[in-house]
Amino acid sequence: MNQNIYLDNAATTRTRQEVVDAMLPYFTEYYGNPSSVYEFASPSKQAVAKAREIIAGTIGAKPQEIYFTGGGSESDNWALKATADAYKAKGNHIITSKIEHHAILHTCQYLEHHGFEVTYLDVDEYGMVKLEELRAAIRPTTILISIMFANNEIGTIQPVKEIGQIAKEHGILFHADAVQAYGHLPIQVDELNIDMMSASGHKINGPKGIGFLYIRTGVKIRSFIHGGAQERKRRAGTENVPGIVGLGRAAELAAATLKQRAAYESGLRDYLIGRVMEEIPYTRLNGHPANRLPNNANFAFRFIEGESLLIMLDGKGICGSSGSACTSGSLDPSHVLLAIGLPHEIAHGSLRLTLSEENTKEELDYVVESMKAIVERLRNMSPLYEDFMKHNR
Repeated sequence: MNQNIYLDNAATTRTRQEVVDAMLPYFTEYYGNPSSVYEFASPSKQAVAKAREIIAGTIGAKPQEIYFTGGGSESDNWALKATADAYKAKGNHIITSKIEHHAILHTCQYLEHHGFEVTYLDVDEYGMVKLEELRAAIRPTTILISIMFANNEIGTIQPVKEIGQIAKEHGILFHADAVQAYGHLPIQVDELNIDMMSASGHKINGPKGIGFLYIRTGVKIRSFIHGGAQERKRRAGTENVPGIVGLGRAAELAAATLKQRAAYESGLRDYLIGRVMEEIPYTRLNGHPANRLPNNANFAFRFIEGESLLIMLDGKGICGSSGSACTSGSLDPSHVLLAIGLPHEIAHGSLRLTLSEENTKEELDYVVESMKAIVERLRNMSPLYEDFMKHNR
């Protein structure tokens, strides 16, 4: 099979042609600044308003509660830093988990250097936050709980509704990093008691460099970028009109196809997981066996290095990942895999494959056969595997 099989959709997705077509006129035809008062700027202004309305509708929010950002990392930073600043008179304690994206973890570390205290919750072997530990961590000074909707590496979906309810009962703001979940799982912010939510366009077949932060009306969050009156004076900077239009169109398409797409992808996912677990020994499935993103499969193969596996898969035309794309250059094992209890030597042998509706069963058959041969070859080169086999015959 001489082709590219793309299985890294958690890192980024292909921008759909419908999205590109929607964006193009706003580069060359309707290029007016939406903040300008003259008539030529009206199409840009209207396009931004339409995209805001579409996105709000996909999560049961009001249009004025949607704020456009440069992507998920900016949205996460804004939610944490601005909330900390706005509510510091009430308290200085934040609760998050040990398996969050680094946009959350590194922001929390930044806040710790500025007088805030952060509790990093443990997770169970599947990557689930324990609700009793969340309750126990709450203090009178707790101002924010930030827990991701679904994990970007192992795909585990958190009990978001219950977390939101706990936060609501204690009068604490709840932020959900939904970068991996938005457009892939049904989300209604009121039902889930979410006060703030981050999302990104390039995870849903939209353009890169654009995302949004949902901020519930009444949340006293402050500006993150200063310099202008855009986004109702909360996020300065000329609006990325083509990006916003693309995000709106991608959100519209994702919402319209969510059910059938999730059903198709989860069927492929389960087929892939079933074959790998049956046909490649000494393999572990990382993440919850059922309560996981429809397109996520994450494995740990004993006695091999994940980087070597990735390079050899690439030689077969297969694109995968050993974890988050944001840390792909790191030699350290995934903090997520360590948090769910994997020892370093097994965590190093991880592989994340994230599917899309464009993948086929035939492609996965080729992937599994390639993986079987590569894993066997790498293990035959491993003295640890040789020693293990000598003692387990």
